[in-house]
Amino acid sequence: MNHAVSNEDVLKRVRGILARQPFSALLKTEATQASADGTCEFRICIDGNLMQHLGTVHGGVLGYAADTALTFAAGIAYGIPVITSEFKINFLRPVVGEVLVAKGHVVYKGRTQAVTRCDLLVVKDGEEKLCATAQGTIVVLPESTGSGA
Repeated sequence: MNHAVSNEDVLKRVRGILARQPFSALLKTEATQASADGTCEFRICIDGNLMQHLGTVHGGVLGYAADTALTFAAGIAYGIPVITSEFKINFLRPVVGEVLVAKGHVVYKGRTQAVTRCDLLVVKDGEEKLCATAQGTIVVLPESTGSGA
C-alpha cells in the first residue's frame, strides 16, 4: 500500500469492508484503528450472547477476532484482496469483561504471503489484560476480485 495514504483513509476503507461482512455486523465488530503500515485494531462489546456454558467468552469469538485482525493487517499492507491460509491461537486466560480488543500487525510481508500477529486483550474495569495471542499466514488472492482492506 502507498504510505502516502492517510491513516484516516485506511480506517475508512477498513470500516467499509467490515460493514459488508454479515458476520462482523452480527458481532457488532468495530474497527477503531488502522494504519497504512499494516496495523489495525478491532473491538467487540462483550454481552451474554458471546458466552459459553462456563460464563466466559466462547473461543470461537476469539478465533474470529484474531482472524479478522490478522487478515486485515495483511490486506492493509498489500492494498489488494487477501485471504487467510492458516492461523493458530494460544488462549492464555478465560475472557470475562466488557470489551474484547484485537490488535493486529504485519510481522513479514513477502511478494504473495505475509505473516501476521494478533494480540487479544480483554478490558475489564478499565484495565486491559492479554487473553490470547495468534499468528497467521495470509496470502494474496491469485486474481484480484475486489478491494483489499
